[in-house]
Amino acid sequence: MSLSRRQVTAAALAAVPLALAMNGTAQAGPRRERTVYIAGDSTAAQKYADAAPETGWGMALPFFLHKDRPVANHAVNGRSSKSFVDEGRLDAILGVIKPGDFLLIQFAHNDEKTTDPTRYTEPWTTYQDYLRMYVDGARARGARPVLATPVERRRFDADGKALPSHGEYPAAMRALAAEEGVALLDVQALSLALWQELGVEATKTYFNWTATEQDNTHFNPPGAIAVARLVVRELLRTRVLGPRDVCRVDEEIPESWITWPEAAA
Repeated sequence: MSLSRRQVTAAALAAVPLALAMNGTAQAGPRRERTVYIAGDSTAAQKYADAAPETGWGMALPFFLHKDRPVANHAVNGRSSKSFVDEGRLDAILGVIKPGDFLLIQFAHNDEKTTDPTRYTEPWTTYQDYLRMYVDGARARGARPVLATPVERRRFDADGKALPSHGEYPAAMRALAAEEGVALLDVQALSLALWQELGVEATKTYFNWTATEQDNTHFNPPGAIAVARLVVRELLRTRVLGPRDVCRVDEEIPESWITWPEAAA
């Protein structure tokens, strides 16, 4: 029995989905690597052996991302949005960032230092001006800028109410994000709510409280992991990342995964 040309064509087309299904993995290939860069201060920065157990949330972020979303943590202790730029650190990121990459920007802790002209910025003027440099620089290179309001310190009043400590800086960042159409991770609001939920005593187990130090700004491993989890959930909420980009969002992360390398000589 011979087949008409129409029957032959229909049979060939019907076979296409099966062929694609059989070869889908080979056809698709591996996903392109897209790096998540962090520009920020000590709350996010890599810590070394001499600072343990102090931990930046950027150290825990890779545990929540798939391997094709690597983290390049450029956050450095003591930097503000201004000093990070003035020291050439933003230029260093912009020199290597690629189209499709991400630039997470979190500053304010040191921008608030009114007595230090090398770091101080005013929330509604110079702070926003410097943040625009990060946003514009990333966009000019085809990367996606993401603003993150500063994580909150551990601060409570006499009645056990968690208190905000960053003044007008979070509001200024939120306004800039809306004006520039930039995704905003509201880490300040979420961390404040988390500290309130945990309470005065339990929050001590998230911050760098040791036998010799009572640090209400920097984290230990549980605190860094908790803040990194907030960051990842915000990256999902704002659709900067999708479900295929993340992992372990609702799983326990062992503290033992945090390590502190020796500082370079």
